Amino acid sequence: MNRRELVNAVAGHTGQGSKEVDGTIRGLVDVIIANVAKGEVVSIPGFAKFSKRQTKARMGRNPQTGAPVKIPARTKARIAPLKIYKDVVLGVQKPPKIGVAPAAPVAKKAAPAKKAVKATKKAAPKKAATKKAVPAKKAAPRRPRRRPPKRQPSAVERMGLIHS
Repeated sequence: MNRRELVNAVAGHTGQGSKEVDGTIRGLVDVIIANVAKGEVVSIPGFAKFSKRQTKARMGRNPQTGAPVKIPARTKARIAPLKIYKDVVLGVQKPPKIGVAPAAPVAKKAAPAKKAVKATKKAAPKKAATKKAVPAKKAAPRRPRRRPPKRQPSAVERMGLIHS
């Protein structure tokens, strides 16, 4: 779901206009980012907790050479899902129902009656755009699995002292 789809879904659920919802979502994101950048923790109950986390400098190892490597201290962004969100996503709890909110009643004025006007010119019907069929891409054939080479006998085994 992208931003536009989210805005339309929330607008349909709450009955507000799309522009109002879009402004609200943009404002929410801006406030969360600004407060987390200051170092504050922002928690939305039932959804997630946004925070800034400092890691300490530490020593690590290069996996290829085994040489010690200094890993510098860092600042990381952390978003932790909260219990209700995890329960709904994992299927422990039922998700909330999403529906279209009833539209607010709008009072309309009765329009004055108009005389019918004959149309002298008819618009030509629009032609539908035709799409060309694109053949589906085929997957590349899989290579056979490469087997490791046979183990070479050790010097002791070659001399005949040990049988494998």
